[in-house]
Amino acid sequence: MALVAVLAVVVLALSGCSGFFPLPTVTSTPQPVSSVPAALRPYYVQRLVWKDCGGGFRCTTATAPLDWAHPDGPRIRLALTQHPASGHRIGTLFINPGGPGVSGVDFLKSSASRFFDSSLLDAYDVVAWDPRGVGHSTAVDCYDTKQLDAFLFDDPDLPEGSAELKAHEESVSRSFGAACAARTGALLAHVDTESTVQDLDMLRAAAGSPKLDYFGFSYGTSIGALYADRFPTHVGRMALDGAVDPSTTSFQQDLANTKAFGAALQTYLASCVRSTDCPFRGMTVDEATRAIATLLIRLRESPIRTAGGRAANSAVLRTAIDAALYDQGEWKVLTQAFTQILKGDPSTAMALADSYVDRGAHGYTDNLFEALYAVDCIDRPVEKDPTVLAAEGRQLAAADPLGAADNTEDLGDPVCADWPVKPTGSPHRVHATGAPPILVLGTTGDPATPYAWAESLAGQLQRGVLITWRGQGHTAYRNHVPCVGDRVDAFFTKGAVPQPVTCG
Repeated sequence: MALVAVLAVVVLALSGCSGFFPLPTVTSTPQPVSSVPAALRPYYVQRLVWKDCGGGFRCTTATAPLDWAHPDGPRIRLALTQHPASGHRIGTLFINPGGPGVSGVDFLKSSASRFFDSSLLDAYDVVAWDPRGVGHSTAVDCYDTKQLDAFLFDDPDLPEGSAELKAHEESVSRSFGAACAARTGALLAHVDTESTVQDLDMLRAAAGSPKLDYFGFSYGTSIGALYADRFPTHVGRMALDGAVDPSTTSFQQDLANTKAFGAALQTYLASCVRSTDCPFRGMTVDEATRAIATLLIRLRESPIRTAGGRAANSAVLRTAIDAALYDQGEWKVLTQAFTQILKGDPSTAMALADSYVDRGAHGYTDNLFEALYAVDCIDRPVEKDPTVLAAEGRQLAAADPLGAADNTEDLGDPVCADWPVKPTGSPHRVHATGAPPILVLGTTGDPATPYAWAESLAGQLQRGVLITWRGQGHTAYRNHVPCVGDRVDAFFTKGAVPQPVTCG
């Protein structure tokens, strides 16, 4: 599976805001754009009308061309939300929480005051947008709830390497891609990250910012890194947390993720087996890992039904495990999930899995995974040669502590391999030559964006500054550790460029 980056997968929920007075409507004054090609200027100089949308936020909608190469053609909508500066305003800070596919609008509304330090909220109008294809913007659409359940938690009890398994996976993947093409239309060919980078430069100018101040997380670091490489003289203050390495291939990302999630699982188990409430208490880490692999195989053969009739199978439990490994604070929930499911109760495991894919009680709350596949499949090519896939599958199986429970590792990425739109992007190094210093944050125990990616990105950037958090979980800033947060906040609010540092 491609990289998934949901910063607040289980710990941040929508908060009921009350007691806010309506905010006055404000209209942006766009930046002069004499250097922008004439055909693009109408987009760059559009005025953003920010209106109160509740809870202390303003919202607006911008217009972008479907295809930046043909700006006179069809147009799309981009949804934005703003948390106005609460103190002395110094500018606008754009943020993206990752994915691809996470709604920046929903993320900012649900978690601004808990995620960002007060010094940032005092100094900046913090602005999030839903990239093209995502959430409240003109969006990718593929399946209804029942269909998406079947696709995301597909778990065929078929022999590894069998013709039946390959045919099944190809059929499932082809059907999903065809549905995305039919329901999304022309947009599906234009949700690439390079188009989003162009959108962001347009939004910067339309919002009235001469330079882009930007804080990106996980996949949001890809947007930031590509922006800095393409528009280095437009970069203001930029921090990239949970960095993705833009030079890695799809397989290299999968292999690194497999190793990182495996290491995170074993770190969790090393703690769990010493706990009195752990169902694997008294086992070694390897014994506990084998017990989980056995459980996964059993769930593939005989899924457990929830009270609502849904099937908790191997795919559900693996998704639940991944969800909990994003945040060390969720280890106790994962222990509860294992304890319950071993007794035939899959409720906590299902809740964790649902949180990871943004599924609510009545269906999916957004198009996270539909957008994720659409962006990933167009951003980079995948391997299709069966001989190469078999060799890569052996590497993945060897790297995964739970490899014995996965029967599809030698199939590569069948969704992107048969995607209805050909990829337009490719892995490459970025340099951002001429840009000011850019902070790159990496967490040593990050399962979703392995620490080596942060090291690599900081080294690629002409003026990359690496801040290391020695800890567990996905991204560093969210931990509110002074060693990390104080440096990032001072960088944004005062322009103070820190020295590379290791915290924790």
